[in-house]
Amino acid sequence: MASPNAFNPTRPLHPQTVEEKSERQKKIDEWLPINADRSAKWWYSAFHNITAMVGAGVLGLPYAIAQLGWGPGVTLLIISWIITLYTLWQMVEMHEMVPGKRFDRYHELGQYAFGEKLGLYIVVPQQVVVMLGGTIVYTVTGGASLQKFHDTVCPSCKKIRLTFFILIFGSAQFVLSHLPSFNSISSISFVAAVTSIGYSTVAWAASAHKGVQENVQYTNTSKTTTDLVFNLFNAIGAVAFAYAGHTVVLEIQATIPSTPEKPSKVAMWRGVIVAYILVAFCYWPVAIIGYWVFGNQVKDNVLISLEKPAWMIAMANLFVVFHVIGSYQVFAMPMFDMLQSVLVKKLNFKPTTSLRFIVRNVYVAFTVFVAITFPFFGSLLGFFGGFAVTPTTYFLPCMIWLKIYKPKRFSLSWFTNWICIVLGLCIIILAPIGALRNIILDAKNYKFYT
Repeated sequence: MASPNAFNPTRPLHPQTVEEKSERQKKIDEWLPINADRSAKWWYSAFHNITAMVGAGVLGLPYAIAQLGWGPGVTLLIISWIITLYTLWQMVEMHEMVPGKRFDRYHELGQYAFGEKLGLYIVVPQQVVVMLGGTIVYTVTGGASLQKFHDTVCPSCKKIRLTFFILIFGSAQFVLSHLPSFNSISSISFVAAVTSIGYSTVAWAASAHKGVQENVQYTNTSKTTTDLVFNLFNAIGAVAFAYAGHTVVLEIQATIPSTPEKPSKVAMWRGVIVAYILVAFCYWPVAIIGYWVFGNQVKDNVLISLEKPAWMIAMANLFVVFHVIGSYQVFAMPMFDMLQSVLVKKLNFKPTTSLRFIVRNVYVAFTVFVAITFPFFGSLLGFFGGFAVTPTTYFLPCMIWLKIYKPKRFSLSWFTNWICIVLGLCIIILAPIGALRNIILDAKNYKFYT
């Protein structure tokens, strides 16, 4: 008689191991912020996308238009809106292109298109730079807006260094970063979306109320041809950064329930349309009116150019603070998901509350440290916009679309995707060059930690 432990090819090996793995995977999914909750509504998509997109970029748009000039500036602004809406539609469509499977993360879609390893190498570095860069820029913006609020409300008070305001902003993130899932930050994201519309409205309305400034000029202020070229490059990056929501769009869609009768793309697309209409309402008036009023003397943050009425400027800066608090979380949650996934799936850590606590605190501390060290607002926008946002927003969705759907050569779809790819490649080559030069110039006059 055969031993009960003898090998039997007709029965699975170690069935208890399979059960343990599935149970462990279930615990991991419940522990990771992206998969933990799939109960979002279409309007969650709307305000998450607004929060992810309308951020630091909108305040730098009048300055970018000033560097580009009326024609090229407004044209680039509108073309970017059209292209990014198209590529965002592609992302929404591809989320559930495989029956019975959802690409909950950008890198999962990349792996499906380019292969397990290559897809990871193509997508993850770019996505990390966008999300990490975004949280750093939002930390700088939050600190700078807090400082402006303080100085506006109490002009006679002792001046406080930007470093301390960045630390105050960071302390709020240390608390909020421990919310467990993407859906748990929905109320924060909603407040952020409302306040983004609020400060955008204040920015263009206060500019219009101020009226066109005396002796306003619309000529470029660059003293040399070199300055002109590099400032143009930096401005292109700043416009690119203004449309930075694609990096987290699959993660947002992952929180929406999906059935064969009601796929998630229906609710997601409805939210995207609402978001993009409101994005246009925020971006275009701020960019055009801000440049029209101040001309080439507009600051890289248009609110800094506005000084009166004081209460309105103070309110706008406070709105900015509330908005970037939410924007930070929308970009940070996928980063937390990525870091936590590596620790539990690759390094076999247990998915515990203490591990999540440590990981998120370390991440927030790192972003605050970098923000304090390099608080160069305008140049950071251009650098991160050109180097990282452009691929994930302008042409990577098109490359994935061409790879998977293989549209007929010279068809409308083929031409459209290749045009987006070429324009995106131009931005990624030109924008970081100008921004890096400006960072170097800013650094010459900046004393670290003073």
